[in-house]
Amino acid sequence: MHDPASQHASHGTPLSSVMPLTAAEVAERVERGEHNGIESKTSRTFADIFVANVFTRVNLIYAVLFVLVMSTGHYLDGLFGLLIIANSGIGMVQEIRAKRTLDRLALLGRILITVDREEGRQQVEPEDVVLDDLVCIAAGDQIPVDGEVIDQIGLEIDESLLTGESDPVLAQRGSLVMSGSIVTAGSGRFRATAVGANAYAQRIAQEASAFRKPASQLRAGIDKILKYVTWVLIPVGALTIWNQFAGGEEWRDAVRGLVAALVPLVPEGLVLMTSIAMAVGVVRLGRHHCLVQDLPAIEQLARVDTVCTDKTGTLTEDGMRVSRIEAVDGADLSEAHAAEIAEVLATIGRVEGKPNSSMRAILEHVADAQTLTTADQIAFSSARKWAAVTREGAPEGRGTWVLGAPDVVFADAPNARIPVDALSETGLRVLAVASTDAPLSGAVLPESLVPEAIVVLDQRLRPEAPGTLEYFAQQQVSVKVISGDNAAAVGAIAEQAGVPEGRTAVDARTLQEDTPEFAAAVTDHTAFGRVSPTQKRAMVHALQGDGRVVAMTGDGVNDVLALKDADVGVAMGSGSPAARAVSRIVLLDNSFATLPHIVAEGRRVIGNIERVATLFLTKTLYSALLALFAVIVAVPYPFLPRHITLIAWFTIGIPAFFLALAPNTARAQDGFVRRVLSEAIPGGIGAAFASFGAYLTARAVFGVEEATRVMNSSTAFLALITVAFFVLVMVARPFRWWKSLLVACMIGGMLVVILTPLGSSLFDVDLRDWRAVTIALGFGLGGIGVRVIARRITRRFMLKRG
Repeated sequence: MHDPASQHASHGTPLSSVMPLTAAEVAERVERGEHNGIESKTSRTFADIFVANVFTRVNLIYAVLFVLVMSTGHYLDGLFGLLIIANSGIGMVQEIRAKRTLDRLALLGRILITVDREEGRQQVEPEDVVLDDLVCIAAGDQIPVDGEVIDQIGLEIDESLLTGESDPVLAQRGSLVMSGSIVTAGSGRFRATAVGANAYAQRIAQEASAFRKPASQLRAGIDKILKYVTWVLIPVGALTIWNQFAGGEEWRDAVRGLVAALVPLVPEGLVLMTSIAMAVGVVRLGRHHCLVQDLPAIEQLARVDTVCTDKTGTLTEDGMRVSRIEAVDGADLSEAHAAEIAEVLATIGRVEGKPNSSMRAILEHVADAQTLTTADQIAFSSARKWAAVTREGAPEGRGTWVLGAPDVVFADAPNARIPVDALSETGLRVLAVASTDAPLSGAVLPESLVPEAIVVLDQRLRPEAPGTLEYFAQQQVSVKVISGDNAAAVGAIAEQAGVPEGRTAVDARTLQEDTPEFAAAVTDHTAFGRVSPTQKRAMVHALQGDGRVVAMTGDGVNDVLALKDADVGVAMGSGSPAARAVSRIVLLDNSFATLPHIVAEGRRVIGNIERVATLFLTKTLYSALLALFAVIVAVPYPFLPRHITLIAWFTIGIPAFFLALAPNTARAQDGFVRRVLSEAIPGGIGAAFASFGAYLTARAVFGVEEATRVMNSSTAFLALITVAFFVLVMVARPFRWWKSLLVACMIGGMLVVILTPLGSSLFDVDLRDWRAVTIALGFGLGGIGVRVIARRITRRFMLKRG
């Protein structure tokens, strides 16, 4: 905890004279800009979306080439310019849809701040907290601004997200608290001493809501591909224009050849399809009341192979019910003793500003009990696993009362734990009540505890939990149940839910962090009890060290460290504000059954992007090879820009749009660029061989006069689309009825264009000579054979190296 003397209070107001602000004082501070102006952004603004989608590298290249081809007067060859509108328009529409979904869900999951003002206690938006506001905090809250504690009941602060120190610090009156730290126990109020840019809040809020931007293999791979393409464009363009002029081409034809060579080199739809797939993923998850706070998290979801889940509130329903309070030996309590126990429980519950599910159930059960006057109190902490109060004027020997985990509170009373363990093994949650004449001494468990009673709570397994775990088993995703509860109770619930070998839960207190045995235990077992918050984080690290991609689910402050360090943190919407703040995904409906949708959506997005990337890069490769072949052999470039546009429509653009949105359950793997190139390079070689071989043969058969130019290009065109459609068929596998229909429609659409008088005239395709068709189909089949052979060689070489 920070030393108050080392900090600067905003106005230096003495704690003794702190009063709630009036409405006029609040308005005055807002006018002066002394409010917590934290900008909460779930997505880009509309202006940012427009700029990001219009002013792209791809659009710039296309715009320059469009101007060039328009200058020749061959306007039909500028059809590819429509891609500028399509790339920009479709990308903006999808991102705006995603933005609206995110904004709506973020509003539903908004974390409000409780403040005391002259008008009374009220909840306000984080940005509406002003200087000198009295902010109320309780266990599970993330502190929104810097401040000075004015009163507290068992208040403990965890500053690990700021300092890395995981031990909570007991906050006293006058202690300073920093924004971004987390309340782990107790409750209290503090006066805001620094807000907005003067506090840590701005930085912490951005880091918490956006979490830490992960290294995106997908985006890095696409950027690498675009960088390679940029390197190739300039030399290919220079060689092509030199070759066109050297061959005696008129400048208009030379420019048309240049544009035709360069347009297909740019994988224009790859970036667009990536954006669309991501945006559609956000919208689909939004329908399941899932808030994606960090868009790149969708990619990481596709790689998840291990899910770590809490028990309480995740596998079990959040609400609990006290079934009975009884003596340790199972006997009924006397009326006087039961009344005393109820008063103790009500008093301990009062210490909790925001009681957890167990304490809420206890408070409901003892709602009519009076509370005791206390001399000291310690709030519940997940790390300690107990809470306590010392009553004033208590009878001798029973001044201090403790409530907590039986294996902690009854540690020195093994006989009392026997019936407790038997109950825990049935899946029930049991809490122990003990008394002592020893006073409280900070956060140290009092000595000489005498067992008084046990509190038995019912835990109900979520109905959707078994089905969810069965899905993960089918998808070869490991599940680890990590809980702070008794190991026997964790094992019982894990077994009921269907976790493999869940019954044999490990007591984490027997494990020592940072040892090989710890990592081995985490890897080999599936259920763990009595796990401390720091151990949860250590378990996530151990799994990551084993090469796992880990998703962590949780809802309590004890889950925050693990949620933050997991590859994907998933919080329940009803969970603590701190858990929601550091998680990249929030389940607003608190449904464990949403997890399969999350993992499936991530896999669909990334798997389909990899699939369509093969189509775009195949086009890039065969275009580069064709341009180089034309320079080497010193012949004009085989195609017109309109030919390239037609090929792109039916073999890449339209089918890629549908394939990018198709179901896909394959888990994403590392090596995106390597795998895509291992498919695209053979396709590019086969298509280049087929089209250029057919072109040279046609020139030999039909001649090189201007009158035969269309026939020669048409022959190469037919050979190229033969291989291109074969590549499309391979990419579309495994086939479903709609994929078969899609491919059939693309082939049918292409045939309609090139075989009808209007289409053949508009796109300069002439296949009326049977010799042209024979040459084209012969080289097309040869190109398919080359592609098959090249694929075997390329995959063996590239994947073996990877």
